[in-house]
Amino acid sequence: MSDVSRTVLVLGGARSGKSAFAERLVLSGEGLAHYIATGRAWDDEMRERISQHRERRGELWTTHEEPLALTALLSQLDSPENVILVDCLTLWVTNLMMEEGADIDAAFSALAQHAASARAKIVFVSNEVGLGIVPDNRMARQFRDLAGRLHQDIAAMSAQVYFIAAGLPLKMKG
Repeated sequence: MSDVSRTVLVLGGARSGKSAFAERLVLSGEGLAHYIATGRAWDDEMRERISQHRERRGELWTTHEEPLALTALLSQLDSPENVILVDCLTLWVTNLMMEEGADIDAAFSALAQHAASARAKIVFVSNEVGLGIVPDNRMARQFRDLAGRLHQDIAAMSAQVYFIAAGLPLKMKG
């Protein structure tokens, strides 16, 4: 792990403003802006969400779509002149859960190890899903637990952590 992590974690609920906040955070600094989209367009509603995100970002970003091999792509982009926004970790967790034979523990470990020593600045966006009631089915509980564990791992090694609610950032670390 490097002496000073350049990683930032931005958490919040659905439609809380976390992506827009993270985008502003990336563009306010120095470096080439890269956007890694982990979402998959399974239906019309998701295609529309992706379209809205692309439109809001405009031409200032180099966009990469990577639903599974996140750490491999981060490794390819690992240069001090890059600032990378990963949106979002919870969609990545979903993709891993849906992928037959995926080793989720190994994927989490590899991501945390890479992020802790990355030369590029990385801003992770993720949905905080553990604030509500206990889900009524096994898969939803597993998803909530995996997301919570990943958030703890990434937050522990991040230089900064923000929680976004109603478009307002609360700085939790850094």
